[in-house]
Amino acid sequence: MVKPLRKAVMPVAGLGTRFLPATKALAKEMLPVVDRPLIQYAVDEARAAGIEQFCFITGRGKTAIVEHFDVAYELEKTLEERGKTEILQELRALAMPPGSIVTVRQQVPMGLGHAIWCARSFIGDDPFAILLPDDLMLCDTPCMAQLAEAYAATGGNVVAIEEVPRERVNRYGVIAPGATRGNLVEVTGLVEKPPVEKAPSNLTIIGRYVLMPEVIGHLAKMEKGAGGEVQLTDGMAKLIGRQPFHGLRYEGRRFDCGDKAGFLEAQIAFALKRPDLAPQVRAFLDKYR
Repeated sequence: MVKPLRKAVMPVAGLGTRFLPATKALAKEMLPVVDRPLIQYAVDEARAAGIEQFCFITGRGKTAIVEHFDVAYELEKTLEERGKTEILQELRALAMPPGSIVTVRQQVPMGLGHAIWCARSFIGDDPFAILLPDDLMLCDTPCMAQLAEAYAATGGNVVAIEEVPRERVNRYGVIAPGATRGNLVEVTGLVEKPPVEKAPSNLTIIGRYVLMPEVIGHLAKMEKGAGGEVQLTDGMAKLIGRQPFHGLRYEGRRFDCGDKAGFLEAQIAFALKRPDLAPQVRAFLDKYR
């Protein structure tokens, strides 16, 4: 029987150096796209997939992330007194149930694999999702919901994948593909940031995963990979052949919000999806043609 997917890990300990000076005192995950921070989009996506428990892997200066999901009594009281019921109801709808968020500190930046290992007590013996908030997804069916459905069908590890130009594969984890069934691609191998000439394909992993807890045992060995860091990709590769492992060609668009151009494009794309903003956005975009 396939265990239900109820847990998500979100690594949010990065320094956000590509967005300095904006991120000098502000966590990059709190940068807003239209009117919501990146971390809110990731949490909403996970909740839409039935996830109920969250573990944020944090670092110094990241307290605003947790506070964002706390109850702001003074703010709510002020909104109520001023009759701003619509925004008040929206804030309350976003509130997280008590006890649904825990945080773990990653004191030393040793890579994504190390960050996930830090959540080992939270993960326990359960399957878990990983969402990287830098990857902002625009999908009719939330990306994590698509992965959760694939996990329920396969009972194993599932990662979201997309094709990139061959010359860019050295920026990503790359899969060696096997048999294809619909949008599911069997994963027969994984390599992190390979040289272009050695990449097994141009199918790359993006920041959405459903993994089995056995990956923690491999990460615990603290083996250094690409960049001298503990790579999640290397830990996942050890699961191949022991458990089902698939890549999912998700339906939707990804915006790399760790990149300035990607972040700006996301602002436009998400604003154009909003009926209250789209006409104004189209009007001012015409000025820059």
